[in-house]
Amino acid sequence: MILDHIMAQSTLHCSSSFTYDVFLNFRGVDTRNNFTGNLYNSLCQKGIQTFIDDEGLNKGEEITPSLLQAIEESRIFISIFSENYASSTYCLDELVKILACSKAQGHSFMPIFYDVNPSEVRHQTGSYADAMAEHEERFQDQKDKVQKWREALSQAANISGWHFALGSQQPEYKFIANIIEKVSKIINPTPLYVAENLVGVDTPLLEVTSLLELGSDDRVNMVGIYGIGGVGKSTIARAVYNKIADQFEGVCFLGDLRKKAINHDLAQLQEILLSDILEEEDIKVRDVNRGISMIKRRLHRKKVLLILDDVDKLRQLQVLVGGLDWFGLGSKIIITTRDKHLLNTHGIVKSYEVKQLNDEKALELFSWHAFKRNKIDPSYADMSKRAISYFHGLPLALEVIGSHLFGKSLAIWKSALDKYERILHKDICEVLEVSYKDLEEDEKEIFLDIACFFNSCKISYVKEILHIRGFHVENGIQVLIDKSLMKIDCNHCIVMHDLIQDMGREIVRRESTSEPGKRSRLWFYEDVVHVLEENTGTDTIEVIVVDLYKVKEVHWNGMGFKMMKSLRILIMGNVHFSKEPQNLPFENARMEWIYVSFFTI
Repeated sequence: MILDHIMAQSTLHCSSSFTYDVFLNFRGVDTRNNFTGNLYNSLCQKGIQTFIDDEGLNKGEEITPSLLQAIEESRIFISIFSENYASSTYCLDELVKILACSKAQGHSFMPIFYDVNPSEVRHQTGSYADAMAEHEERFQDQKDKVQKWREALSQAANISGWHFALGSQQPEYKFIANIIEKVSKIINPTPLYVAENLVGVDTPLLEVTSLLELGSDDRVNMVGIYGIGGVGKSTIARAVYNKIADQFEGVCFLGDLRKKAINHDLAQLQEILLSDILEEEDIKVRDVNRGISMIKRRLHRKKVLLILDDVDKLRQLQVLVGGLDWFGLGSKIIITTRDKHLLNTHGIVKSYEVKQLNDEKALELFSWHAFKRNKIDPSYADMSKRAISYFHGLPLALEVIGSHLFGKSLAIWKSALDKYERILHKDICEVLEVSYKDLEEDEKEIFLDIACFFNSCKISYVKEILHIRGFHVENGIQVLIDKSLMKIDCNHCIVMHDLIQDMGREIVRRESTSEPGKRSRLWFYEDVVHVLEENTGTDTIEVIVVDLYKVKEVHWNGMGFKMMKSLRILIMGNVHFSKEPQNLPFENARMEWIYVSFFTI
């Protein structure tokens, strides 16, 4: 039979390009000359391309190839369940095909229950029971066919839709207007703003949409997107939203959740979520627990797209997307965060790590902002490559610095890059520093030590030093990894992005911008020379590390150490003392001397 043959290949034949915006599936004798006719006319008046079969197409026992093609080329399916709908094998065959196509390609399906209760359709009671009993009798040798019809009716009735009862207070024209409004939003959704010149987004977009499994309407998918600040997580999430939003009954993009959570309590965030998805402005949530109940009750049968952007607390996930069963089958939920551990703790097993751009893509993105085109100015080639080398493919930095340098002379470029290589641009630092502020005090100290001294060092060596400092090392290191602040490479060395490292060093520099001796950590050779030659050391200093490329003799009398009562670690590499330094605070802690040619303690 033609229907069975095509049903078996539904996932292959459903089109991703649309000839029709809407396909109407209905029982002609019930509604063609009233409700369905009025709905069709209203759709057409709004310029919505709608397929409705004429009387000549459905006289046979089976769906014709032209109707199958119309289904495959339609973006939205509207099935109008009326009293005698189930008596038509033709309607039921259409419904099976519609649901198969909706599942395969994620096309929207909207059930309308016209003067029948959804439970009658779901459980096949009332007139639906009578109709299905007749089919059982008629198709005794095709029980599988009847079972498919039953399953299709149950599946369709489990999807959130509209219920219209004749004689109700709601006028039919208002009911139809609500449907038109919903269809219009699916066809022409309001896109989220994404940068005009996107670079390096295509591959992440494909990866994330693949993880979402758009054709799987038999379950709810939750996917995490994680990475360091400024790497493009929100941009990718917005691009995914714009690509797939029209496939859902309700959508919500909760952006900047970290900031929103500061100014709004969680109940207010639940209100925003419900209002956006249900398109109702007067939703009020009295407290978080009631909000959870409302989300479950109102959305558990609704196919939604929900994106929570920049999540930083587990509680946010617990009250907004606490369980997969809160949402209807086919729903897709995306969470962006800097903290991979949050995703793991919430049980999200599918995640995508956003990585920095490669040099080619980084240069293209930088060019769009520095030159307003996709290629660099040849006279600025060396300076541009210097910028690319320093910013290591971090989109935020490439955009901020590129925009700052646009239209400037080569001399200004050189001066600016010289400055940024020593002091990180405040806009970049502000974004990156958010992850640091989320750390516990012990974790902050570990991060600052690594940023100031130990990037690229063997992790075993770093742990030994940090243990001397009295930190909870194992847990602290894992937290930094989970928050995308560092990694451990295949050689067991610490890898921290240069801009993350510079952010940490800038935090220490701000402890005293004018006097290095009042900072907790010293790593610049010039700063150490200043402190020890001018004797400006204070009890603020905890760690000094100097590792020179070649041996250098110094003439420090050691008086600069006298006030360093908090000094815990002193590492000197290739530093040759002309005479033994005095006033080292040995009584305070173990001192660490490495590669000192004069003596070793």
